[in-house]
Amino acid sequence: MVSGVESSLASSHQGVVVRLFGPPTIARDGVPVVLPASRKLRALLAYLALAPHPVGRGKLCELLWDVPNDPRGELRWCLSKLRAALDEPGRRRIETSGDTIALDLDGISVDVLDVAAAAAGIETLEPTRLQLLSGLFVGDFLEGLEIDRCPLFNSWLTAQRRRFGSCHAAILECLVKTLPADSEDVSAHLEKWLELTPFDSSAHVALLVRLARRGQFRACEDHLAAAASLFQSEELDFGPVRQAWLAIRAERHCATLPAQPAAPPGPNKASIMLAGSEAATPHKASLAVMPFAEDAASGVRGGLADGLTHDIITRLAKLRDFFVIARGSVFALAEKDIAPEDAGRRLNVNYVATGTVRSLTGRLIVTVELVEVRTARIVWAETFERKPDDLFAVLDDIGNSIVASVSSEIETVERNRAMLKAPNSLNAWEAYHRGLWHMYRFTRSENDLARHFFDIAVRQDPTFTRAYAGLSFTHWQSAFQRWGDRDQDSVLAFEAAGQSLLVDDHNPAAHWAMGRALWLRGEGDASVLELQRAVDLSPNFALGHYALSFVHSQSGDPHAAIGSSDHSRHLSPFDPMLFGMLGARAMAHVRLGQFDEAAEWALKAAARPNAHVIILSIAAHCLALAGRLDEAKTFAAAIRKTLPDYRADDFIHTFRFDRDATALFKLGATRIGLA
Repeated sequence: MVSGVESSLASSHQGVVVRLFGPPTIARDGVPVVLPASRKLRALLAYLALAPHPVGRGKLCELLWDVPNDPRGELRWCLSKLRAALDEPGRRRIETSGDTIALDLDGISVDVLDVAAAAAGIETLEPTRLQLLSGLFVGDFLEGLEIDRCPLFNSWLTAQRRRFGSCHAAILECLVKTLPADSEDVSAHLEKWLELTPFDSSAHVALLVRLARRGQFRACEDHLAAAASLFQSEELDFGPVRQAWLAIRAERHCATLPAQPAAPPGPNKASIMLAGSEAATPHKASLAVMPFAEDAASGVRGGLADGLTHDIITRLAKLRDFFVIARGSVFALAEKDIAPEDAGRRLNVNYVATGTVRSLTGRLIVTVELVEVRTARIVWAETFERKPDDLFAVLDDIGNSIVASVSSEIETVERNRAMLKAPNSLNAWEAYHRGLWHMYRFTRSENDLARHFFDIAVRQDPTFTRAYAGLSFTHWQSAFQRWGDRDQDSVLAFEAAGQSLLVDDHNPAAHWAMGRALWLRGEGDASVLELQRAVDLSPNFALGHYALSFVHSQSGDPHAAIGSSDHSRHLSPFDPMLFGMLGARAMAHVRLGQFDEAAEWALKAAARPNAHVIILSIAAHCLALAGRLDEAKTFAAAIRKTLPDYRADDFIHTFRFDRDATALFKLGATRIGLA
């Protein structure tokens, strides 16, 4: 278990303390514990400490031992020595279950775990806490502990050093932002920040701001010249830093300095850049997908990995959810052996995705990580393991899962971040994600709030396609749930969808919004055409596949509805609209006369935490048709608590069923007293 930052920092001399920054050490009540002179023992300690789950013995042997005579024997010896160092009276710290091993670190201070635990909320920490965390970095992670003939471990070690280096940079950046401007500590933090990330534009801007505040304008010019030369040597764009300096000069009224081109318009540009705002892409999050490595051991790229990377970049760009760095830029940085987190800072993006592809006998293993650049926090990580019977089909399936997951995770992070900001401080991108947060609650009041924030987004940015699509969704939801005048809401949903298409006809969300609006108007064939266009533009657009399932489940092809429902759930298994995906499949089974299957899928839909009354009604009708009357009547009673006058006609008129489906659902309603 991961020890908390607060408890471990406060008790650095109490109990057992493990330090993995610098040379690894263990101390008990302030007294160093003498460890055997074994590099692999220390490596094992660090690996198990950071492992999120129990690790198999076979994996540990593969990681650390170069096929010796008895790798498991050496592993047992290392574990026995760690037990002697970590165990306490009545408490065993090394847990073994079956063939797996894990460390119980609850109550033990571990510096790297303190930093890792803080990564998710670095921007919210007080300066005192940040100072304590920064003080933990007394050296590199496992300083000097490279192990010969252990390529898997050395690859892992390199990745962890890069990760914690980025964490350190993020902590220093927050310290520079939060400490008082006259604090003497700021200069030391700035110096270290620049040392760790010499190509981070924000660090250079922060230094220029500090020097200018002190009136050291000549020092600013000297630093600007040196930094420009450094960036030029790496063929990196120095323009943003130079523009920030022009803004700093203008704000400080440096009339005595040599003439320079006028600063670009816009107030406080230097402060905005220092705060890490989206200077290049003000209304979108940004992502760099770094080239996947072909093999975790060698770090060598190859055909499979490069092809998968290119495919993922292309598919993410087609979603048009956020700004995706072009293939050429990320591959050029990778050729220079730039670490992914460093590449993210150089490219000034919010997120970086990295991965490896390993081809083993009978197995293809792809590992992926999505990292938030400024905090070095791992937002999402997954391992995909498949049998490569049809290699291209397998890669296509894995690519689908990666694209959908990356898009979903970024949206979740952005929604949650927007919820933490004051409503009057939101830009268009943040207002849009604040709207999404409310939209997915599926109540009348939350839907009204969502519409309010989408209105803010389109007022601030009239070219924001997805905000218009979100606005259309709120009007659609109001019409579907009959929260107002259905005809008027249908008109407004159609108008907002039209605005979305006018702004960007190649955005799948625009066609999705229009397809749903056309369904409201009773134009089923046109609706299907628009929704098909959405998934043609972006085959990974899960909501497009769900909407196709929704329309087909009522009056189209029920088999197609089932296929689209399954595909949408495969692309986005934790989607906020999951109840709808499940409910659409249930209705399709009813039309096929498969009432038992319909009941099971409807129950799954109703079990979702944000399922609204219409989903409960689907469950009631499907259960009634399956002969499960007691369960069906329970759902009917729950519906009547919210809507006392609810009848079968209310359910039927919500949808656009064909004649046969209408007769079936009326039969179900009769059985449970909803007719």
